[in-house]
Amino acid sequence: MFNIALFGAGRIGQVHAVNIAKHPKTTLYSIIDPYLEGAKKISEEYGAKIQEIDEAMSDPNVHAVCICSATHTHADLIEMAAQHGKVIFCEKPIDLDISRVRDCLATVRQHGVPMMVGFNRRYDPQFRTVKNQLNAGVIGQPESLVITSRDPSPPPAEYTKVSGGMFRDMTIHDLDMARFIMGEDPVSITAHGSCMVDPAIGEAGDIDTAVLVLNFPSGAIATINNSRRSGYGYDQRLELHGSKGLLQAHNVKENLVQHWGEEGCVAAKPQHFFLERYEAAYVAEWQDFVGVLEGQEPECGGADGEYALVLADAALESMKQGKTIKL
Repeated sequence: MFNIALFGAGRIGQVHAVNIAKHPKTTLYSIIDPYLEGAKKISEEYGAKIQEIDEAMSDPNVHAVCICSATHTHADLIEMAAQHGKVIFCEKPIDLDISRVRDCLATVRQHGVPMMVGFNRRYDPQFRTVKNQLNAGVIGQPESLVITSRDPSPPPAEYTKVSGGMFRDMTIHDLDMARFIMGEDPVSITAHGSCMVDPAIGEAGDIDTAVLVLNFPSGAIATINNSRRSGYGYDQRLELHGSKGLLQAHNVKENLVQHWGEEGCVAAKPQHFFLERYEAAYVAEWQDFVGVLEGQEPECGGADGEYALVLADAALESMKQGKTIKL
């Protein structure tokens, strides 16, 4: 049994708390959060200790850390965990500054500690099936990929000031997914963005609508469509065209019932938000991390976290300069 120290009792921390506690090989050993109300809630629900950061890091009973705290704390906590020999799971991003990410990862390598970065969409059953069928040769050589990702509603404008902006906060998932599906790194990126949803987001210096194009060494092209608004639910789709056919992963809906009548067909909307849409992905992701605890190489490691941020930064540069950025 592996004892896990969970850093962060917020929304994503609560998701991981459930999966840690449910897994037969992991125990939610402790919770660390400066906001004691949230920490106490998780502590009481799962019988976990409440610890301070230094206490958890130096506790020999803690085998691994699950970092779900605020973004600006990630790199420091990763370095501390590495120095104390803890296996590391960290939600994306490692940090919003690429130089800080590289310094952090150098510390991890120095101490030889396994680390996994939480790009959970890699573990979504729908997207994973697309990847597996591509690998099995079902559609031949991949030629073009279209990723659609639209949130049901925009975050508060104040959030953009701490999130790093749309490309680093939201699009970064799709940039990682493009690499994951295509199995190669892009050679160039072109990004266009605008503020169409909430003027306050534009006033805060961010965008809420974007289209990106990635070119790959094989000649394949990926297109990413993003919006902070979708009036019909959480829009998460993927289409991969190849030399022998097409693979599509559609939205997961609230239910699969269709009503056919004189006026046509009425069907349910997509599930409302990421907590519902990616519930199974979070479970599968934690299962993969348990494999890391048992000695396997992480599928999504620190280098993947670094490269996703490189792409997000390049997308921002492309949008600002109005030109394609070579990678």
